[in-house]
Amino acid sequence: MKQLTLSAPFTVSGKGLHTGKEIVAEFLPAPVNHGYKFQRTDLEGEPVIDALAENVQSTTRGTVIARGDVSISTIEHAMAALYAAGIDNCLIKLNGPEMPILDGSAKEFCEKINAAGTEEQNADKDFYIVKQKIEVRDPETGSSIVVLPDTDFSVDVMIDFDSPVLSNQFASLEKIEDFASQIAASRTFVFVREIEPLVKNNLIKGGDLENAVVIYDSPMDQSELDRLADLMGVQRKNVTEFGFIQEKPLVADNEPARHKLMDVMGALALIGRPLKGKVLATRPGHSINSTFAKKIRKEIKRQDVQAPVYDPNKEPIMDNNRIRELLPHRYPMLLLTR
Repeated sequence: MKQLTLSAPFTVSGKGLHTGKEIVAEFLPAPVNHGYKFQRTDLEGEPVIDALAENVQSTTRGTVIARGDVSISTIEHAMAALYAAGIDNCLIKLNGPEMPILDGSAKEFCEKINAAGTEEQNADKDFYIVKQKIEVRDPETGSSIVVLPDTDFSVDVMIDFDSPVLSNQFASLEKIEDFASQIAASRTFVFVREIEPLVKNNLIKGGDLENAVVIYDSPMDQSELDRLADLMGVQRKNVTEFGFIQEKPLVADNEPARHKLMDVMGALALIGRPLKGKVLATRPGHSINSTFAKKIRKEIKRQDVQAPVYDPNKEPIMDNNRIRELLPHRYPMLLLTR
Protein backbone atom coordinates (compact mmCIF):
# COMPACT_ATOMS: atom_id res chain seq x y z
CA MET A 1 0.00 0.00 0.00
CA LYS A 2 1.23 3.46 -0.90
CA GLN A 3 1.28 6.54 1.33
CA LEU A 4 -1.59 8.99 0.91
CA THR A 5 -1.99 12.73 1.14
CA LEU A 6 -4.83 15.11 0.28
CA SER A 7 -5.58 15.75 -3.38
CA ALA A 8 -6.50 19.36 -2.58
CA PRO A 9 -6.39 21.67 0.44
CA PHE A 10 -9.45 22.50 2.50
CA THR A 11 -10.34 24.80 5.38
CA VAL A 12 -12.45 24.53 8.53
CA SER A 13 -13.21 27.41 10.87
CA GLY A 14 -14.98 28.04 14.15
CA LYS A 15 -14.38 28.81 17.79
CA GLY A 16 -11.96 26.94 20.00
CA LEU A 17 -13.54 24.91 22.80
CA HIS A 18 -11.27 26.22 25.54
CA THR A 19 -10.17 29.65 24.31
CA GLY A 20 -13.45 30.66 22.66
CA LYS A 21 -11.39 32.35 19.90
CA GLU A 22 -12.41 32.23 16.23
CA ILE A 23 -9.87 30.01 14.51
CA VAL A 24 -9.19 28.98 10.91
CA ALA A 25 -7.45 25.68 10.17
CA GLU A 26 -6.13 24.93 6.68
CA PHE A 27 -5.33 21.32 5.76
CA LEU A 28 -2.71 21.01 3.02
CA PRO A 29 -1.18 18.15 1.00
CA ALA A 30 2.31 17.19 2.15
CA PRO A 31 5.23 15.20 0.66
CA VAL A 32 6.06 11.57 1.45
CA ASN A 33 7.29 10.73 4.96
CA HIS A 34 6.11 14.16 6.17
CA GLY A 35 3.60 12.80 8.67
CA TYR A 36 1.16 15.10 10.47
CA LYS A 37 2.45 18.56 11.35
CA PHE A 38 0.79 21.70 12.75
CA GLN A 39 1.96 25.22 11.96
CA ARG A 40 1.08 28.33 13.99
CA THR A 41 0.75 31.05 11.35
CA ASP A 42 -0.21 33.63 14.00
CA LEU A 43 3.22 33.52 15.64
CA GLU A 44 6.56 34.98 14.58
CA GLY A 45 8.50 32.51 12.47
CA GLU A 46 5.38 30.38 11.98
CA PRO A 47 6.71 27.48 14.11
CA VAL A 48 5.86 23.87 13.22
CA ILE A 49 5.07 21.08 15.68
CA ASP A 50 5.18 17.39 14.77
CA ALA A 51 1.98 15.63 15.81
CA LEU A 52 3.76 12.80 17.65
CA ALA A 53 3.10 11.27 21.04
CA GLU A 54 6.38 12.46 22.55
CA ASN A 55 5.28 16.05 21.90
CA VAL A 56 2.10 15.72 24.00
CA GLN A 57 2.43 18.28 26.78
CA SER A 58 -0.97 18.09 28.48
CA THR A 59 -4.14 16.01 28.43
CA THR A 60 -6.53 18.20 30.44
CA ARG A 61 -9.87 17.91 28.60
CA GLY A 62 -8.06 17.38 25.30
CA THR A 63 -4.70 16.60 23.72
CA VAL A 64 -2.12 19.40 23.70
CA ILE A 65 1.10 19.12 21.72
CA ALA A 66 3.95 21.56 22.18
CA ARG A 67 7.44 22.52 21.11
CA GLY A 68 9.08 24.88 23.55
CA ASP A 69 6.62 27.63 24.43
CA VAL A 70 4.43 26.98 21.37
CA SER A 71 1.42 24.71 21.82
CA ILE A 72 -1.68 23.54 19.97
CA SER A 73 -4.63 21.94 21.76
CA THR A 74 -7.74 19.87 21.05
CA ILE A 75 -6.18 18.12 18.05
CA GLU A 76 -7.65 14.64 18.64
CA HIS A 77 -10.79 14.90 16.47
CA ALA A 78 -8.89 16.10 13.39
CA MET A 79 -6.18 13.49 13.96
CA ALA A 80 -8.76 10.71 14.19
CA ALA A 81 -10.36 11.79 10.90
CA LEU A 82 -7.02 11.91 9.05
CA TYR A 83 -5.92 8.57 10.51
CA ALA A 84 -9.20 6.85 9.63
CA ALA A 85 -9.00 8.16 6.06
CA GLY A 86 -5.59 6.52 5.65
CA ILE A 87 -3.85 9.86 5.12
CA ASP A 88 -0.17 9.66 6.05
CA ASN A 89 1.04 13.16 5.24
CA CYS A 90 -0.70 16.46 5.98
CA LEU A 91 0.24 19.97 7.09
CA ILE A 92 -2.36 21.83 9.18
CA LYS A 93 -1.93 25.61 9.37
CA LEU A 94 -3.63 27.37 12.30
CA ASN A 95 -4.06 31.03 13.17
CA GLY A 96 -4.62 30.25 16.84
CA PRO A 97 -3.63 27.98 19.76
CA GLU A 98 -6.22 25.23 19.25
CA MET A 99 -8.30 23.45 16.65
CA PRO A 100 -11.87 24.66 16.06
CA ILE A 101 -14.27 22.47 18.06
CA LEU A 102 -16.96 22.66 15.31
CA ASP A 103 -19.92 20.56 16.58
CA GLY A 104 -17.75 18.60 19.03
CA SER A 105 -17.24 15.68 16.65
CA ALA A 106 -15.05 14.70 13.68
CA LYS A 107 -17.93 14.81 11.20
CA GLU A 108 -16.94 17.99 9.33
CA PHE A 109 -13.31 16.91 9.12
CA CYS A 110 -14.37 13.62 7.51
CA GLU A 111 -16.71 15.37 5.09
CA LYS A 112 -14.03 17.84 4.02
CA ILE A 113 -11.45 15.05 3.57
CA ASN A 114 -13.90 13.10 1.44
CA ALA A 115 -14.66 16.16 -0.71
CA ALA A 116 -10.97 17.00 -1.18
CA GLY A 117 -10.06 13.42 -2.05
CA THR A 118 -6.79 11.58 -1.48
CA GLU A 119 -3.73 11.16 -3.68
CA GLU A 120 -1.47 8.11 -3.77
CA GLN A 121 2.21 8.92 -3.34
CA ASN A 122 5.39 7.27 -4.54
CA ALA A 123 6.34 5.62 -1.25
CA ASP A 124 5.09 2.58 0.66
CA LYS A 125 3.10 2.89 3.87
CA ASP A 126 5.18 1.99 6.90
CA PHE A 127 2.83 -0.04 9.08
CA TYR A 128 3.48 -0.78 12.72
CA ILE A 129 2.54 -4.45 12.94
CA VAL A 130 1.79 -5.55 16.49
CA LYS A 131 3.75 -8.74 17.18
CA GLN A 132 2.94 -9.16 20.86
CA LYS A 133 0.56 -7.81 23.48
CA ILE A 134 1.21 -4.22 24.60
CA GLU A 135 -0.67 -2.89 27.61
CA VAL A 136 -0.92 0.19 29.83
CA ARG A 137 -2.97 0.45 33.01
CA ASP A 138 -3.88 3.14 35.53
CA PRO A 139 -4.71 1.49 38.88
CA GLU A 140 -6.17 4.73 40.28
CA THR A 141 -8.83 5.13 37.59
CA GLY A 142 -9.20 1.50 36.52
CA SER A 143 -8.39 2.53 32.95
CA SER A 144 -6.50 0.24 30.60
CA ILE A 145 -5.62 -0.03 26.93
CA VAL A 146 -4.37 -3.25 25.34
CA VAL A 147 -3.35 -3.93 21.75
CA LEU A 148 -3.13 -7.49 20.46
CA PRO A 149 -1.69 -8.90 17.23
CA ASP A 150 -4.17 -8.99 14.36
CA THR A 151 -4.06 -8.88 10.59
CA ASP A 152 -6.22 -5.74 10.46
CA PHE A 153 -7.01 -2.70 12.59
CA SER A 154 -9.98 -2.61 14.98
CA VAL A 155 -10.96 -0.90 18.24
CA ASP A 156 -13.29 -1.91 21.06
CA VAL A 157 -14.08 0.63 23.79
CA MET A 158 -15.87 0.15 27.11
CA ILE A 159 -16.74 3.10 29.35
CA ASP A 160 -18.03 3.19 32.91
CA PHE A 161 -19.07 6.28 34.88
CA ASP A 162 -20.48 6.60 38.37
CA SER A 163 -23.67 8.10 36.97
CA PRO A 164 -27.34 7.11 36.86
CA VAL A 165 -27.52 8.54 33.32
CA LEU A 166 -24.26 7.30 31.84
CA SER A 167 -23.00 4.08 33.40
CA ASN A 168 -21.75 1.27 31.15
CA GLN A 169 -21.48 1.63 27.38
CA PHE A 170 -19.64 -0.20 24.62
CA ALA A 171 -18.57 0.85 21.11
CA SER A 172 -16.73 -1.04 18.41
CA LEU A 173 -15.07 -0.26 15.08
CA GLU A 174 -14.34 -3.43 13.14
CA LYS A 175 -13.33 -1.74 9.87
CA ILE A 176 -11.47 1.56 9.81
CA GLU A 177 -13.34 2.43 6.60
CA ASP A 178 -16.55 2.66 8.69
CA PHE A 179 -15.21 5.45 10.92
CA ALA A 180 -16.83 8.26 8.92
CA SER A 181 -20.29 6.65 8.95
CA GLN A 182 -20.32 5.07 12.43
CA ILE A 183 -18.06 7.12 14.71
CA ALA A 184 -17.27 10.56 13.28
CA ALA A 185 -20.58 12.28 14.21
CA SER A 186 -20.29 11.40 17.93
CA ARG A 187 -19.89 14.59 19.98
CA THR A 188 -17.84 15.37 23.04
CA PHE A 189 -19.70 15.31 26.36
CA VAL A 190 -19.46 16.84 29.81
CA PHE A 191 -21.31 16.42 33.12
CA VAL A 192 -23.08 19.48 34.57
CA ARG A 193 -21.20 18.94 37.83
CA GLU A 194 -17.87 19.35 35.96
CA ILE A 195 -18.67 22.70 34.35
CA GLU A 196 -17.82 25.12 37.17
CA PRO A 197 -14.38 23.58 37.93
CA LEU A 198 -13.55 23.66 34.22
CA VAL A 199 -14.56 27.32 33.91
CA LYS A 200 -12.51 28.20 37.01
CA ASN A 201 -9.53 26.48 35.35
CA ASN A 202 -9.91 28.84 32.38
CA LEU A 203 -11.28 26.09 30.12
CA ILE A 204 -14.38 25.52 27.91
CA LYS A 205 -14.80 29.25 27.14
CA GLY A 206 -16.20 28.21 23.77
CA GLY A 207 -18.38 25.37 25.06
CA ASP A 208 -22.14 25.36 24.47
CA LEU A 209 -24.99 23.01 23.58
CA GLU A 210 -24.08 23.31 19.90
CA ASN A 211 -20.73 21.58 20.36
CA ALA A 212 -21.20 19.26 23.34
CA VAL A 213 -23.65 16.89 24.95
CA VAL A 214 -24.24 17.92 28.58
CA ILE A 215 -25.21 15.24 31.08
CA TYR A 216 -27.41 16.19 34.03
CA ASP A 217 -27.17 13.39 36.61
CA SER A 218 -27.15 14.93 40.10
CA PRO A 219 -29.87 17.08 41.78
CA MET A 220 -29.42 20.83 41.32
CA ASP A 221 -31.78 23.77 41.79
CA GLN A 222 -32.87 25.58 38.66
CA SER A 223 -31.30 28.74 40.08
CA GLU A 224 -27.94 26.95 40.22
CA LEU A 225 -28.35 25.73 36.64
CA ASP A 226 -29.15 29.30 35.58
CA ARG A 227 -26.01 30.51 37.36
CA LEU A 228 -23.88 27.98 35.48
CA ALA A 229 -25.45 29.04 32.18
CA ASP A 230 -24.65 32.68 32.97
CA LEU A 231 -21.13 31.66 33.95
CA MET A 232 -20.71 29.99 30.54
CA GLY A 233 -22.37 32.87 28.73
CA VAL A 234 -24.98 30.58 27.16
CA GLN A 235 -28.77 30.63 27.11
CA ARG A 236 -30.54 29.38 30.22
CA LYS A 237 -32.41 26.10 29.92
CA ASN A 238 -35.08 24.65 32.21
CA VAL A 239 -34.20 21.10 33.28
CA THR A 240 -36.65 19.00 35.27
CA GLU A 241 -35.22 15.46 35.07
CA PHE A 242 -31.94 13.60 34.69
CA GLY A 243 -30.70 12.97 31.16
CA PHE A 244 -28.82 14.34 28.18
CA ILE A 245 -29.07 18.04 27.34
CA GLN A 246 -28.25 19.03 23.76
CA GLU A 247 -29.66 20.95 20.82
CA LYS A 248 -29.73 17.93 18.50
CA PRO A 249 -30.77 14.34 19.36
CA LEU A 250 -28.10 11.78 20.17
CA VAL A 251 -26.66 10.24 17.00
CA ALA A 252 -26.79 6.84 18.77
CA ASP A 253 -27.70 5.50 22.19
CA ASN A 254 -24.00 4.88 22.83
CA GLU A 255 -22.77 8.22 21.44
CA PRO A 256 -20.50 8.87 24.47
CA ALA A 257 -18.75 5.50 24.00
CA ARG A 258 -18.36 6.18 20.29
CA HIS A 259 -16.82 9.55 21.06
CA LYS A 260 -14.35 7.91 23.45
CA LEU A 261 -13.43 5.54 20.61
CA MET A 262 -12.78 8.59 18.43
CA ASP A 263 -10.44 9.99 21.07
CA VAL A 264 -8.53 6.69 21.16
CA MET A 265 -8.15 6.91 17.38
CA GLY A 266 -6.87 10.47 17.71
CA ALA A 267 -4.17 9.29 20.11
CA LEU A 268 -3.20 6.38 17.86
CA ALA A 269 -2.63 8.87 15.04
CA LEU A 270 0.25 10.23 17.14
CA ILE A 271 2.31 7.03 16.84
CA GLY A 272 3.38 8.20 13.38
CA ARG A 273 2.37 5.06 11.50
CA PRO A 274 -0.79 3.15 10.59
CA LEU A 275 -1.23 0.25 12.99
CA LYS A 276 -2.23 -3.34 12.42
CA GLY A 277 -3.63 -4.80 15.63
CA LYS A 278 -6.72 -5.06 17.81
CA VAL A 279 -7.11 -2.30 20.40
CA LEU A 280 -9.16 -2.93 23.56
CA ALA A 281 -9.76 0.19 25.69
CA THR A 282 -11.48 0.16 29.09
CA ARG A 283 -12.46 3.51 30.59
CA PRO A 284 -10.11 5.41 28.25
CA GLY A 285 -9.34 9.10 28.62
CA HIS A 286 -6.91 11.59 27.14
CA SER A 287 -4.23 10.83 29.75
CA ILE A 288 -4.06 7.05 29.32
CA ASN A 289 -4.57 7.40 25.56
CA SER A 290 -1.44 9.56 25.42
CA THR A 291 0.50 7.18 27.67
CA PHE A 292 -0.44 4.30 25.39
CA ALA A 293 0.65 6.18 22.25
CA LYS A 294 3.97 7.09 23.90
CA LYS A 295 4.60 3.45 24.79
CA ILE A 296 4.03 2.37 21.18
CA ARG A 297 6.33 5.17 19.98
CA LYS A 298 9.07 3.76 22.22
CA GLU A 299 8.49 0.31 20.74
CA ILE A 300 8.71 1.74 17.22
CA LYS A 301 12.01 3.45 18.00
CA ARG A 302 13.34 0.25 19.57
CA GLN A 303 12.27 -1.78 16.56
CA ASP A 304 13.09 0.62 13.76
CA VAL A 305 13.55 -2.37 11.51
CA GLN A 306 10.93 -5.00 12.24
CA ALA A 307 11.61 -8.59 11.27
CA PRO A 308 9.81 -9.48 8.04
CA VAL A 309 6.88 -11.86 8.17
CA TYR A 310 7.96 -15.11 6.49
CA ASP A 311 5.46 -17.40 4.81
CA PRO A 312 7.12 -20.73 3.90
CA ASN A 313 4.14 -21.64 1.71
CA LYS A 314 4.55 -18.61 -0.54
CA GLU A 315 6.38 -19.07 -3.85
CA PRO A 316 9.94 -17.70 -3.51
CA ILE A 317 11.04 -14.70 -5.57
CA MET A 318 14.00 -16.70 -6.92
CA ASP A 319 14.74 -20.40 -7.04
CA ASN A 320 18.07 -22.01 -6.12
CA ASN A 321 19.43 -21.94 -9.65
CA ARG A 322 18.74 -18.24 -10.12
CA ILE A 323 20.34 -17.38 -6.79
CA ARG A 324 23.42 -19.40 -7.73
CA GLU A 325 23.69 -17.42 -10.96
CA LEU A 326 23.81 -14.15 -9.01
CA LEU A 327 25.73 -15.17 -5.89
CA PRO A 328 28.55 -17.70 -5.40
CA HIS A 329 26.60 -19.53 -2.67
CA ARG A 330 26.70 -23.27 -2.13
CA TYR A 331 24.72 -25.68 -0.02
CA PRO A 332 23.73 -25.42 2.79
CA MET A 333 24.02 -21.60 2.69
CA LEU A 334 22.11 -21.59 -0.58
CA LEU A 335 19.03 -22.92 1.28
CA LEU A 336 19.20 -20.06 3.80
CA THR A 337 19.55 -17.48 1.03
CA ARG A 338 16.51 -18.92 -0.70
